[in-house]
Amino acid sequence: DPFEGDRVWYTARGKGKNTGPLVPFVPESSGTGKMVVNPPQVCSLTIEHSTGLISKYTIGYVVDRTVGNTGGLGGLYGILYALGRPLPFPEANPWKKSIQYDLFQKIGGLLQKLQ
Repeated sequence: DPFEGDRVWYTARGKGKNTGPLVPFVPESSGTGKMVVNPPQVCSLTIEHSTGLISKYTIGYVVDRTVGNTGGLGGLYGILYALGRPLPFPEANPWKKSIQYDLFQKIGGLLQKLQ
């Protein structure tokens, strides 16, 4: 990173089959048996040079939400969605265009046509 010399950015993708528990979300010892295919996600590591240890790890910044079976979600939210165990709040579910945003886009398109 040119602005944070101790930080490295990278893109990651992964896939796997849930064959064991993911407590407390998937308590069954045999897992769900479902495949998880993650979209590409931007991640970073920050290294504390005085100790040589990683002091910060970021993950879950989805680059292309049309890839995989996580509903476009990254990190744990995406894994749980793909396993059929999404968390019960809007941010942990796939993005949906709101009525307000749809209206905003339509007005913008109309104004563009009038110019």
